[in-house]
Amino acid sequence: MSAASPEPVPPDALPGQRAAPDLLSHRPALRVDARGVKESLTFAFAGGAPGGAIDRHVESASLPASTWDPTRFAQHVFLQELIVGCLHFTSDGRTYIPSPALLGRALSRPPSDRDTVELRRDIFRELTGSEALRRELAGAYAALRRWVGQLETISISRREGSRRRLDILVATKEAIDALADGFAGARSGLARLPAFGAAVRETEAYRRLADLLAYDEELATLDVRIRVGSDGHVRDLRALAIRENDENRFYKSPLGRVVTKLVMLWRGYRFSEDELLIRYVNSVFEGLEDELVALVQLLGDLEFYLAGLALRERARAAGLAVCLPELAWPGGSRDEAPGRELKGLFNPLLLASSASIVPCDIATEHHDATVIVTGPNSGGKTRLLEALSLAQMLGQAGFFVPAAEARLSPCHGLFVSLIEQAQADQSEGRLGMELLRIRSLFEAMQVGDMVVLDELCSGTNPSEGEEIFQLVISLLSELRPQAFITTHFLELAARLERERPVDRLVFLQVELDAQQWPTYQFVGGVARTSLAQRTAARLGVTREELVALVERSKRAHRRRVEPG
Repeated sequence: MSAASPEPVPPDALPGQRAAPDLLSHRPALRVDARGVKESLTFAFAGGAPGGAIDRHVESASLPASTWDPTRFAQHVFLQELIVGCLHFTSDGRTYIPSPALLGRALSRPPSDRDTVELRRDIFRELTGSEALRRELAGAYAALRRWVGQLETISISRREGSRRRLDILVATKEAIDALADGFAGARSGLARLPAFGAAVRETEAYRRLADLLAYDEELATLDVRIRVGSDGHVRDLRALAIRENDENRFYKSPLGRVVTKLVMLWRGYRFSEDELLIRYVNSVFEGLEDELVALVQLLGDLEFYLAGLALRERARAAGLAVCLPELAWPGGSRDEAPGRELKGLFNPLLLASSASIVPCDIATEHHDATVIVTGPNSGGKTRLLEALSLAQMLGQAGFFVPAAEARLSPCHGLFVSLIEQAQADQSEGRLGMELLRIRSLFEAMQVGDMVVLDELCSGTNPSEGEEIFQLVISLLSELRPQAFITTHFLELAARLERERPVDRLVFLQVELDAQQWPTYQFVGGVARTSLAQRTAARLGVTREELVALVERSKRAHRRRVEPG
């Protein structure tokens, strides 16, 4: 099967467009639809735009090419829930949820280009080492959000419209200045931000913007003398001098303003000074539109890093740690490939709940081992699979992983399948659905992929299930996967541990304490029992409790049917 399709190639930049401050690609590119964004900006500046109009361009931005296909795993690792519940952040006193569409694609489609992954990791390293840079990143994002907010404000009257457009230009200048004046000394990809801001400041369009806003802010300076009586009340106020700001390019002397009006009247035009100002305002914005397209793209780029920092802070608040993993890129022979190691691994989905999170350590001698996990229900096996899948995805995307320390080997793709609830429209029974799951695995599988399967072959009787399980294990080994599989076929797992029918099998089991309760840690070996009776007792499914429920129902029935 061919690799997943790469992200669409972004449209060409508009004529004269300078390099975008791209923070997600090694080679800077304008990844939004430049013409579409410019059109939206023009309409928004003229009369406002519905909420979310600009964000739709952010969400549709293209990303670097990837071999990963999110349809094979995103639903099973609850990616949308992770973004909404764990990656929201605060900027300028407001809480923002990053775009699930763009951030979801950025995380679930790790770049094939190693240099792009390292660019992102370098930016995160620099941000974690500097509070000033983190503050400036949040400030730049807040400035961009204020700019978008002004663009999406709809004016009611013509006079409000004039003021609104000037406010948009004020927010535009603040956003550009936040980039140009911040990130001093940045050596990572963050250095692209002040470089872009400084380049925009050198343009004639920016100078006209600054002059126009200065003219609007300070048309003239008035010196006054105030006389105050002994009771503290003003007795007299007299103007001493008026100095007009005649150095501004938009300044016209009183005589000049009169002459302009007379000329326009003689030519049949009826322009007010407000209308003339609007003409200037429009021309200033039009001169900057090509540069502003890049700011729309930058919104999504900044959300990627602010979301990562939010995960880091949320983990720290829970007494946990995240890290940028050591990435052992493929190369050399199979025997030279380093093993996988995660210390303090936890499931980040639990950060959104009040659950107590117990981190664990996972290590395999080789990254392409097939790991079979056994243990009791509610022992943490499924949560482990989710954590392992998310760690691989996030780490390979250049993001923080939910572990204090980690070493991972990038893979060609990820396939995750956890037990699904029955669907009303499904065409097969449990066995049929399980066989279709296995079929889809081998249809999608590439050599070196990572495979995560929960309760393989649980949908049929043990003898048939064990036969299919062994078939899957034997064929998977030929594709050298990074595989993690949970099962309740304990006798089969024990036999596989003894016989070792395929290379690089690893067995982990849920650790139990002295009272036979799960510790949510994992140790080598195969579990001896699934502790079904212990789980049943914990959930109130014992003979005594079920008998009591039956008797309660019978008594209730008698009260309904017996007279009196």
